[in-house]
Amino acid sequence: MGQFKDQVAVVTGAAGNLGRALCTALLGQGAKVAMLDISPERLDEVTEALPGGDWDTFPVDLLSAGEAERVIDAVKARFGRIDILANVAGGFAMGPPLHETDDDTWDRMLDLNLRSVFHCCRAAVPVMLTQGAGTIVNVSARAALNAKGRMGPYCASKAGVIALTESLAQEHKEQGIRVNCILPGTVDTPENRAAMPDQDHSKWVPPAALADVMLFLASDAARCVTGAAVPVYGRS
Repeated sequence: MGQFKDQVAVVTGAAGNLGRALCTALLGQGAKVAMLDISPERLDEVTEALPGGDWDTFPVDLLSAGEAERVIDAVKARFGRIDILANVAGGFAMGPPLHETDDDTWDRMLDLNLRSVFHCCRAAVPVMLTQGAGTIVNVSARAALNAKGRMGPYCASKAGVIALTESLAQEHKEQGIRVNCILPGTVDTPENRAAMPDQDHSKWVPPAALADVMLFLASDAARCVTGAAVPVYGRS
């Protein structure tokens, strides 16, 4: 039936390009999937194209600590446990030079890319500790290691994801919980193609390829991997 048969996976940002690919891949491997996203309408659109399997949708604003706790409780009530947490939700924005960046832009990037991960991990780790097992896969970015100009808030937020990943991995490596993250290069999405029509899209990373790496990190094949930041750059 698949390597994740009867395991419960929580996917944030489930209505986005990578979230959709990951949910589809997890269902194909027998997982039960809790799909989290801020938009109920977009979740409805995603589920229309899903393969068969055991899944449910949970609209939530992950920037609210209380909402994150509520939704994790709801997932546990629905499925009984949480084996995998995939923190896919996030956002990207270019901007002015850092000295011209306003607080709202800074806060928005830190909220979308780091605070959401913090809230979900803080809510889900106690469930995994009670179980004595679990795995978390976060989404950072190549820009976390190779920062670019006019992207300071984004790069800082994604670098924070790496640090949070490493810290959590150290805290829980003796308690059966593994924590890793991926570093995508340029992802082949309709939005990126529209923004960069003159680029060679064949060099970009398909969301399904990123999902494959996340499945590996969540699987027993990666049972000795924790605290890793895995580059997935393709030829981008």
